Amino acid sequence: MRHEPRAMKATSATTPVEHADMDTLARIGAKVRARLEADPAVFRLPTEAIEIYAVANFFTPSECAKLVALIDTVAEPSKLFDNPYESGFRTSYSGNLSRADPFIKMIERKIDDCMGIAGENGETVQGQRYHPGQEFKPHQDYFHTRQPYWPEVRKRGGQRSWTAMAYLNPVEDGGATEFPKISLSIPPQPGALLVWNNMRADGSPNADTLHAGRPVVKGAKYIVTKWYRARKWA
Repeated sequence: MRHEPRAMKATSATTPVEHADMDTLARIGAKVRARLEADPAVFRLPTEAIEIYAVANFFTPSECAKLVALIDTVAEPSKLFDNPYESGFRTSYSGNLSRADPFIKMIERKIDDCMGIAGENGETVQGQRYHPGQEFKPHQDYFHTRQPYWPEVRKRGGQRSWTAMAYLNPVEDGGATEFPKISLSIPPQPGALLVWNNMRADGSPNADTLHAGRPVVKGAKYIVTKWYRARKWA
């Protein structure tokens, strides 16, 4: 099971910006930005603070149903690098979906092709399930280079560039993805893909990407997430 970095305090304007692989991340950002903005099926959400895009009906209902079933077979309490499940920071159940499965290979290729990022830079797709009351509190997806986990992370592909996340099912109540620093809240929409750049245009981490999976109130929420690195993910 892959552990995720826990949220850190947002970087202030007077604090030196943490970053790694900055030039590479800037180049990846420019390439993906150009690809997404040239695709008529992709919609850029109305904010200048972060680069965030959506694609409606990216996955078919049958693809969503199959992914939901696979998530149920691998889901276990979600983990973070330095914040145990019992802390209540991330209370979903999650699991990595096997790349040995031809269906998952197809799903990954579909996301890679949309983003225009080499598949070898992508982490394995992770499935996540939220039941009533479960949530993922505000956090950023990029790694903080002053944390003890960074030396190992740097050897395994380095900093995260983009996040791709897809909603798989209708949620009766709750479960929105919220970006509190920019007052943006996105309710689950089955089959929709949401992608955002964790970096600024210059390749430095963008603290405004702070986001949360708000608690499900009624029903269940299933999503898949794929994170991309600056270099080949080992």
